[in-house]
Amino acid sequence: MFEWHHGTSNEEAALTVRAEGTGPVRIITMDRPDKRNAFDGEMTRALDAALNAFEDDDSARVAVLTGGADFFSAGTDIRAWAGEPTERGGPYGITGRALTKPVIAAVEGAAAGGGFEIALSATMIVASISAHFSFPEVGLGLIAECGGLFRAPRALPLNVARELLLTGDRLPAQRAHDLGLVNRLTDPGRALTEAVSLAERIAAQAPIAVRETLRAVEEAHPADDETDWARTALAKTRARASADATEGVDAFLTKREPRWTNS
Repeated sequence: MFEWHHGTSNEEAALTVRAEGTGPVRIITMDRPDKRNAFDGEMTRALDAALNAFEDDDSARVAVLTGGADFFSAGTDIRAWAGEPTERGGPYGITGRALTKPVIAAVEGAAAGGGFEIALSATMIVASISAHFSFPEVGLGLIAECGGLFRAPRALPLNVARELLLTGDRLPAQRAHDLGLVNRLTDPGRALTEAVSLAERIAAQAPIAVRETLRAVEEAHPADDETDWARTALAKTRARASADATEGVDAFLTKREPRWTNS
């Protein structure tokens, strides 16, 4: 087992990401349960460090990313925000990352906002029947800033992606599986076990062949990533500069209905 501990200001250990395993399959756990695994800057840096260590370890071939038994991730902690993008991983330490090895997301419960974008950044998704995916940003006057605007339409039928991005509604795991977003669907509490089983299947194959296959597939699909990130940045700037964004975040924090002004 190996773990990364990140100290708080008073140097007490604040373990927000745990990584374990000594064989070819590594399990990386987002562990901020009091915030439903919502990301602050510390957690972004912790996930980045875990993924860097995984990618740099020649004995590690596949990683499974989980949020635990109750939820995957609520995305950004809008009280603290998620910190700056990391050099290798981008936002959340993963959504801008060019993965060199397969990463499988094991999803229980909610993968909301940035949590959905983290799952979309993975190579594959295993989810329990109780899981659900959503982009609630429009209800806060914001947009899906970390790849959702272009990864959702790639992974889902275009009109389904539009509906999710424009309404904030949930996509249940069963429908996500039917649409091809989720690779394997499990009973509640079994996503991690099934994801590890899938990871072991991949890890049993020839490492160079797996790596080169992943590289070729990924290079074929994100040909417009630079343009897509630029478009996302422009939409983010416009949305965040609006009065509606200020109102949406405040309404969420104070648990009231927002009063939109379209300004």
